[in-house]
Amino acid sequence: MAITPINRLAIPYTSEAFPPGSTPNGSASLVVTWAEILWAALTIGRPSVHHVLQHGPSSLHEAVFRISLVRMALDQSGPRASRLRRSAAFKALDPTEKGAISYFLGMAICKVFANRLLRTPWLLHLDVYKATIPISNLGRSRPDLFGRQIGTGNWLAFETKGRASKPSANDLAKAKGQAQRLISIGGASCTLHVGTFAYFLNDCLNFHWVDPPGEAKRPVTLPEPRDAWRHYYEPAQALWAAQSDSTSKAETSIALPLPEFDITLKVHPLLEAFFARGAWEEAQRVMFELANEVEADGFQPDGLKVECGPTWMGKFHGDGRAEG
Repeated sequence: MAITPINRLAIPYTSEAFPPGSTPNGSASLVVTWAEILWAALTIGRPSVHHVLQHGPSSLHEAVFRISLVRMALDQSGPRASRLRRSAAFKALDPTEKGAISYFLGMAICKVFANRLLRTPWLLHLDVYKATIPISNLGRSRPDLFGRQIGTGNWLAFETKGRASKPSANDLAKAKGQAQRLISIGGASCTLHVGTFAYFLNDCLNFHWVDPPGEAKRPVTLPEPRDAWRHYYEPAQALWAAQSDSTSKAETSIALPLPEFDITLKVHPLLEAFFARGAWEEAQRVMFELANEVEADGFQPDGLKVECGPTWMGKFHGDGRAEG
C-alpha cells in the first residue's frame, strides 16, 4: 500500500519467538497511515463496542463511534511528526474509560500489524459466536480475535491487550496462553497463537507481539464463521448506505465523503453488490480470493479504503478541532 510522505507515521514494535516463515523476530518500526488505522478500527469484526447504550446502537452509530474513538485517543503533533501519541483527552479519562479505549486500540493496532506483516486482514472477535454457541462456557481466558491468512488460508488466533505501559514477561506469557486455547476453526488448525500488546512509552504508541511454542490448556474449537462476517463489514456498510444518495461513482470505486470526520470511505465496485444484498459470507469469500487484484486497485484486501484529510495530522481538542 502506498504511503503518502506527509502522512507518514511510525509505530516501534518488537516481534518475539515467531516461527520461521511467519514474520522476522526483532525490533523495528512499522510505517503506517491514519487511513490504515481508521480502516482497522472500522473493520474489527466484533459486535458493538459502544459502551454507552446497553443494548447496542445501530451499525451506523457504531461506525461513527469507532472513528470518534480513534480521533479522541490518538494524536499526531503536526504534519511533520512521525509518532502517534496519547492525546490529552485520553489521559484525562477515568481508569474504566481508559481501560475500554485501550482494549479497542489494542485490537485495532493488532489488525494493522496482522494485515501488514502476516497477510491476515480479516479479523473476527470470538463474541461473533454468541448467538450460536455458549461462549460463556469457554470462560474469560480465551483469545480475542481470529483471522484467515491470505495465500495460505491458515487460521491465526490473537489475544489483544492495550496497556498504559510496557508489558512484563508475565503479561506476555498470559496473553500467549489465552491465544493458545483456540486450536481450530471449521476443523482447520490454527497455525499461530499470538499474544499482542499496544502500549504507550513516554506517551508514544508502541506494539509488542509474541508467539512462543506451547500446548493449549482447555482447547477451544469453533465452526466456520459464515454469516458472522456481517460483524466485519456492517459498520462500513452502514456508512455506505447512509451516504448512498450522494455517492460519486468512479471507474474503480464508490467514494463516500464524510466531511464531519475529514475522511472519505471508498468501496470497491466488486464489493458494492454484496453490500447492497447484505451478502456477508460471499463478500468475504470473493474478496479473499481476489485480494491481490483488489490491492492492485489501491484498496485494502477486503475491498475498502479510507482516505484522511489534513486535520488528522494535528493535535485533537475536546471541541473536535485539530491544530496543524
